[in-house]
Amino acid sequence: MTAEDHPDFPQPAPRPRRGLRRRLRDLLGELRSWPTLLLIATCLLAGIPATIALTPNQELVTLGQHISVGARTPDLSLSGPAQLVQIGNTELDIPRLQVYGPLRPQLTLGPVQRNEAAAEVLHPGTTRQARADAVTTLGNGFLRWYAWGAAGLIVLTLAFCAVAGCARILVLLRRQSRAGHEHVTVAEVFPRCVGTIGRMTVLAVTASVLAWGAAGALVYTGAARGLQNVRSLSELVGAYHLSPSPVGPRVFGYSGAVIGDSRLARVGGPAPAGATADDQACERSTDSMAGELGRLLPAQVLNLACSGATIAQGLRAPQQRGATSVPAQIGLLKQVEGLRFVVVGIGPNDLGWGDFLTYCYGAADCADNLTQGEFDYRLAAFDREYGNLLQDLAELPGHPQVVIMTSYDVFAPGADCPDSRGPAGAAGLNPAKIRLLADRNAQLNAILAGGAEKYGFAVARPALATLCSAGHDGLGPDLQGLADPHPFHPTGIGSIRMAAAVARLITPAPR
Repeated sequence: MTAEDHPDFPQPAPRPRRGLRRRLRDLLGELRSWPTLLLIATCLLAGIPATIALTPNQELVTLGQHISVGARTPDLSLSGPAQLVQIGNTELDIPRLQVYGPLRPQLTLGPVQRNEAAAEVLHPGTTRQARADAVTTLGNGFLRWYAWGAAGLIVLTLAFCAVAGCARILVLLRRQSRAGHEHVTVAEVFPRCVGTIGRMTVLAVTASVLAWGAAGALVYTGAARGLQNVRSLSELVGAYHLSPSPVGPRVFGYSGAVIGDSRLARVGGPAPAGATADDQACERSTDSMAGELGRLLPAQVLNLACSGATIAQGLRAPQQRGATSVPAQIGLLKQVEGLRFVVVGIGPNDLGWGDFLTYCYGAADCADNLTQGEFDYRLAAFDREYGNLLQDLAELPGHPQVVIMTSYDVFAPGADCPDSRGPAGAAGLNPAKIRLLADRNAQLNAILAGGAEKYGFAVARPALATLCSAGHDGLGPDLQGLADPHPFHPTGIGSIRMAAAVARLITPAPR
């Protein structure tokens, strides 16, 4: 026995390079394993989109404005623009910010605030610093979102690895049982799989982190390239808010005004004394929302509501009523001096509500995918138009109080009377159809109330006695039935109830 073989003879230290080479060789070998490749593909193709969708936006305040920073929902395209979401969920692509990869920034703007912080960007002495601070705030917000996303992706990847590791152990147990060996327990198999599972986890986490880092680098590159020479928001998004211009002469003597559609104009009521051509064309009545509000408060209230009005044709643009072109209600509103409050009732005409109601009367089942898709399309279009209207109202001279009125239900659940059964030969409305119509009306009201509350506007929710009901105090329904000249519109009593729901929200005039 030589000295080197003696147990007390100092042995040479192991060569670390050989161990490192072996580990790298094992990792490369594991990288060729199809279960590991499948796991990595799952982490990249499912884990990254899931991380983007699940990571919450970061809420910021910059220049006095509430902004949330995040990323838009990824799609299958290789590249796409960043996105700006305005109040009312109006979504605008930002063509200048074209980003490759799955990570595309999204900015969500809250209501436009006019305050001292916002004014700093317009003051010559503070504008440069204010803009720099805004850029820094937005950048830090996105970095925080990006860091939370990285942590979430790692957690999600480890969860995928745990599932894949369990699957590999089960597969090995199944192979052992099929080979005819003695019964093998998980405790015996697990040590043999630890190395494989560990290498698989290291490769999956590394691939996910590298992919997330690459996505972040692509976002930075796209943003830096797109923001070159951009000097304004309108230049960045290629669009800007254009409010209707004031229309007509200055108007004095009114403390309130009503804008909206036929429900507020109260079609079917007595015509006002000395009715103008616009009053006649719009079918305004003396017991309209404006008339009843004037008696309840009391106050002088201007009626600008018009039958058939929508946001796009009536409130924000002129409306053609027969031979009469009625000016945009917002434009007329801007010329009224000393307004304390404005009441707004809009929505059903924008959705073409009568189309869906008529279809449900005639069809055996109106819950088909075609009409549901059409409703969703119209609701999304209304949402965008409503965002523009809210901004118009927030910018009115003098900043009067704004009250948004929600849409009422026509029938209560389980309604059964001639009005619900419809004309002879019609399929009529059954409980399922009434629930469907109520659900769609609730979706409209959610948009109306949500946008109003974000701007700090009041929301009036009139509770009218529906058709087929005994009504309040035995007075019958507050809505006109099928046998009346204007079905589903408020009666005179209904108009009073609507006005009462609004009147309790109006701030009293200062003494």
